Amino acid sequence: MQTATQLKSKPGFVGAGDQLMYIDGQRVAAVSGKTIKVIDPATGEQIGTAPAGEKADVDRAVAVARRTFDTGVWRNMPGAARQAILWKASDLFAAETESLARLEALNAGQLLPVAQMMVMGAIEMLRYYAGWATKIHGQTAEVSSPMMGQFHAYTLREPIGVAAMIVPWNFPIVLAMSKLAAALAAGCSCIVKPSEETPLSALRMAEIFEQAGVPKGVINVVTGYGDTAGAALAAHPQVDKVAFTGSGEVGKLIVKAAAGNLKKVTLELGGKSPVIIFDDADLAKAIPSTAQGIFFHSGQVCMAGSRVYVQRGVFDQVMQGLAAAAESLKVGPNFDPSTQVGPLISDKQLKRVLGYIESGIAEGAQLITGGKRVGDRGFFIEPTILANPKPDAKIVKEEIFGPVLTAIPFDTLEEVAAAANDTTYGLACAVWTRDISKAHLMAKRLQNGFVWINCQFVSDVSLPGGGFKQSGWGRELGHEGLDAYLQSKSVFTAL
Repeated sequence: MQTATQLKSKPGFVGAGDQLMYIDGQRVAAVSGKTIKVIDPATGEQIGTAPAGEKADVDRAVAVARRTFDTGVWRNMPGAARQAILWKASDLFAAETESLARLEALNAGQLLPVAQMMVMGAIEMLRYYAGWATKIHGQTAEVSSPMMGQFHAYTLREPIGVAAMIVPWNFPIVLAMSKLAAALAAGCSCIVKPSEETPLSALRMAEIFEQAGVPKGVINVVTGYGDTAGAALAAHPQVDKVAFTGSGEVGKLIVKAAAGNLKKVTLELGGKSPVIIFDDADLAKAIPSTAQGIFFHSGQVCMAGSRVYVQRGVFDQVMQGLAAAAESLKVGPNFDPSTQVGPLISDKQLKRVLGYIESGIAEGAQLITGGKRVGDRGFFIEPTILANPKPDAKIVKEEIFGPVLTAIPFDTLEEVAAAANDTTYGLACAVWTRDISKAHLMAKRLQNGFVWINCQFVSDVSLPGGGFKQSGWGRELGHEGLDAYLQSKSVFTAL
């Protein structure tokens, strides 16, 4: 395994070590002087520090963003000019793909190929939204009421203002970019609050955007804890919009905090995504895809397929296949090219996931495979499968966010649709069947923002992503992702 020191010695590697926040184009310490340890999850060792920003730091960053928005240094720039700058930024990101991927892998525990894929995905998002900067427009309308008289009437689409982005630790670059790219294309000024566990990539992103020509102060990065820096952003009266990705518990706190000035809110929250395998499915594809859908990034994915429902006639066959797939996966350091399952993000998350496994077994679920910590250095858990849990067990109802799959047999379409929907979440689901009618009937019945038929983990920057029920408010990506940072104005001129 490559150590942090070895990584930093590689040409072009930027960003490990002690960091400062990024406000108004300057690197600054927290007003309090406090710092947070940054940990490599593969070793448990400290690789640097980041400032522990608090309300005073948020106030400073918001004041800068407010100034840049109100003076129009970015929002009043012609769309073609904003587009050109964002395209230049995408080229600069592309030139640093390897360095950014190594930084992301080191800090977030992603396998290096996964981190590379995430950086390339972020670049595609940026290029997609760069194109939208020249296509923001309202519409003209004929005033329909005959009593109104004659008017020239039209709408304007304008940036919503100062946007705060609160980003989680599992995919920091791509989840920050999904918000930043749309907001910048719309003309907003931004404050990014990365997770206290993964602050490194956001700081480098801000520098790259400024290098491309985004004016100083349009993008600011405040590092710190959620209950201090994050809470201050959500409640700040000069913030017009909050976009948050993370847990439902924190999402609800953000909604309450946002009520002060009724700021607009977008929430991408948790999931308890079902995978449904009918007895006519192509099991040679369904089994490995289901394993990948839960064990990818150690299950630390909001769309992870953590509940698998298997029609009874093939249940034992699928269990054997999933167990074999889980046991074949190599758990280990994320920079080892032979590793297939890397670490969890922290010791806290490790203990949380192990606690869920213990509770599942205590509540009567059958341990098919896995269930134990791997090694005593870093935060690793075996890919785990628990079968036949009680319908109301914690492992069925609550998001675990680890490499833990619960498996449940079913008999009929109606039964499995009801069971799959029996959750507070509604983010994603997968259906495996050769019967196209059955597939589309299920697609209509399932209460989820993503429905995958004979596939999993498919998304595209051109299509909106988000959840039903308590999996979130609003959508990111696609045109709807841009709309989240715009507001409409109706203009009437008497003729």
